[in-house]
Amino acid sequence: MTPRFSVIIPAFNAAATLARAIESVRAQSWPAHEIIVVDDGSSDATAQVAAGFGDAVRLIRQPNRGVSVARNAGAAAASGDWLAFLDADDWYAPDRLRLHAEWIAEDPALDCLTGDYEYRDEAGALLGTSMAQHASGRMMLGKAAGAARVAMEAPAEIAAFVADHFGDTHTLSLPRARFIELGGYPTGFKVCEDVHFLTRLMAKSRRVGVVCQSLGVYVIHGGSATRRDPVAAQRENVRTLADLARLADNFPAAVRQGVAARMASARYNLGCALSRNGQRLAAVNAVLPTLAARPGWQSLRTVLSMLKG
Repeated sequence: MTPRFSVIIPAFNAAATLARAIESVRAQSWPAHEIIVVDDGSSDATAQVAAGFGDAVRLIRQPNRGVSVARNAGAAAASGDWLAFLDADDWYAPDRLRLHAEWIAEDPALDCLTGDYEYRDEAGALLGTSMAQHASGRMMLGKAAGAARVAMEAPAEIAAFVADHFGDTHTLSLPRARFIELGGYPTGFKVCEDVHFLTRLMAKSRRVGVVCQSLGVYVIHGGSATRRDPVAAQRENVRTLADLARLADNFPAAVRQGVAARMASARYNLGCALSRNGQRLAAVNAVLPTLAARPGWQSLRTVLSMLKG
C-alpha cells in the first residue's frame, strides 16, 4: 500500500505564518498528494497567501466557524486516502510524511500514526520536545529503547496516551475513511477539540505507530487564550471533556481509564486557575466531582489543597 496524503491546513487570520507552513509541506521528502488550505473567514490576506501558491495549493473559503469545522471541511474535500493536519502557525519537519508513509507501506495493521515534535517560542527558540515532557511519551521511549519507531498497543500504553498524550494534531496520520466514520472533529468547542477526536480515534484503534523523532514544530504563543484568561480556558476544557466522558461508556476499558484520568487533571487545573484568581470556594467545587468519581486519599488531598488555597 502506497499512501496518498492530503494535508489539511485550517487558517484564520494567518497571513503572517501560512506561507511557512505551506512551504514545509511542499519541501517534504515524501510529496503530499495535495495541500488543502481552509480559510476560516479571515479578514487579513490569508486567502491571498494561499492563492499565491497557484495549483500547488487547493484553497477552500468559508465563513468563520472554528477550527473543527475547517478541518472537517478539508477532510470532506480531500481526495487522498490518508489525512494529515497542520495548523497555519506550525510547520512540518522535512521527513514527517515519509516516516509515516514508509511504515504504512510496511505494516497495513496500523490504525493510525503519531510521533514526537518540538515546542518552540515565537522567536524560534527550542523549548523542549513532547515525548520527553509527557509520561506517555517517556513510556514509549523506554519501550523503543533507542529505536526510531515503536508500536503503541498495550492497554496501559493506550490509557496513558489518552490521559496525557504526547502526539498533537500535526503529528497525526490516519485513513480518511476512519476520519469520516468517526464524524471528524467535534464542533461547538473552543478548547480540547483535538483531544476529543483523538480519544474517539484511540477507542477504535488497536495498533498505533509512534515515530520517536521530531515530526514538526508546535509554536507556543505568549498571548494564547489559555494565558489570557486561564479560568475561561480551563472551564471550556472541562466542558469538552465532559462531553467526551458522556461517550466513554462505549469505549474500551483502557480508553475509559484514560478519559477519567484526563478529566481529573482538567478539574484540578480549573481548580488551580480559580484559586489563583482568589475564588477558593469555586476551586473546591471544581474538584469535588473528582472525589465522587474517584474516592480515595489522592482525590481528598486535592480538595484539601483547594481549601488551603
